[in-house]
Amino acid sequence: MRTQVEAIAEVHQRIHEAIADLRQEMTALSLDIHQHPELSMEEYETAKKLKAKLADNGFEVSGVEDLPTAFVGRAGSGESPRIAFLLEYDALPEIGHACGHNLISTGGLTAALALKRALGDDFPGTVLAIGTPGEEGAGGKIIEIEKGVFEGVDAALMFHPGDRTIPWRHATATAHLQIQFFGKAAHAAGNPQEGRNALAAMIQFYVAIDGLRQHIPETARIHGIITHGGAAPNVVPDYTAASFLVRALTREGVLELVERVKACAEAAALATGTRTEVTHAGPLYAERKNNHTIATRVADYLQAQGIEVEVPVLKGGTGSSDIGNVSLILPAIHPYLQIAPRGTAGHSHAFREAAGSPEAQERMLQMAEALAKTGADLLLEPGFLDKVWEEFRTSGPDFPA
Repeated sequence: MRTQVEAIAEVHQRIHEAIADLRQEMTALSLDIHQHPELSMEEYETAKKLKAKLADNGFEVSGVEDLPTAFVGRAGSGESPRIAFLLEYDALPEIGHACGHNLISTGGLTAALALKRALGDDFPGTVLAIGTPGEEGAGGKIIEIEKGVFEGVDAALMFHPGDRTIPWRHATATAHLQIQFFGKAAHAAGNPQEGRNALAAMIQFYVAIDGLRQHIPETARIHGIITHGGAAPNVVPDYTAASFLVRALTREGVLELVERVKACAEAAALATGTRTEVTHAGPLYAERKNNHTIATRVADYLQAQGIEVEVPVLKGGTGSSDIGNVSLILPAIHPYLQIAPRGTAGHSHAFREAAGSPEAQERMLQMAEALAKTGADLLLEPGFLDKVWEEFRTSGPDFPA
């Protein structure tokens, strides 16, 4: 009679074989997504392709109310443990998949398909593949949380491409703000005294923010762009707009900074005789609570494939993601996988090219195998999920030293 260890080892071997069988198909899918980027919440064709792959492989696929590019694929008994692989697939304006979401979505899909194939049609628990649109600012996962998509999920697994392989890192909480100024139009030469210059207000606001940056914690960030500065040089602008991100270590820290940003806008409006509105342009992204128990297991399986995994250094600036909100309600991981030379900046043309390289596709498949094997352990290994939840209940988010 097989022992539990032997049974899990057999599942691991079948996962390895399934990844090999899926290699050509999943590589083609990743490159197809890379070559046809779709923006946040507009990922219609990409979502259709991902859902079709799930349905073709025996997953029951359902949509999410009011989120046309979101979906949930389910396989198994429907009971706990419920292990979810999260798929991101939106691209960036102008530079496409410069964040490598083609790899995230295809890699997560590959892990889900391989795990289901390895387990067969009758296995304890549930394998989920959750399509999470709009990570680049729209907060698709946050909306899905509000709609109950993550209710009953025992663990959420995903990864992110990077310039190094590390099992976890800290991430800031973030608010996305829209800044608007409303003035009064007038001829800039004929009767400027009748106007109230919304662009002057915006410039004053921008200068005030530069001053504010000197007096915020070094772990915080405020940055943005002017999205509308006026219509013609001979018309006093009566409307200007900007898009800003406010980042801090925690949601509470972000909201405190938002009030200071609002004060800068109100001061600029008062100085120029204009009116301002500061509104949230999307959901508030939370800080990240990495589950080290799961992430360490993924790292072990990556190292077994010959991938060097670095010890995380929790310091310096970092980005934000709506996976943070998920990580505060259930155990979740967001390891980074090297697909580009050290120092290659994310959200750059160089990173976009790396995300479409043969080397990146190979690394994606290796990560998919590590994720799938970890998913198998969460489903089958006695006590492993209990350890995961014990860490979740007793630990907090990762913060820089």
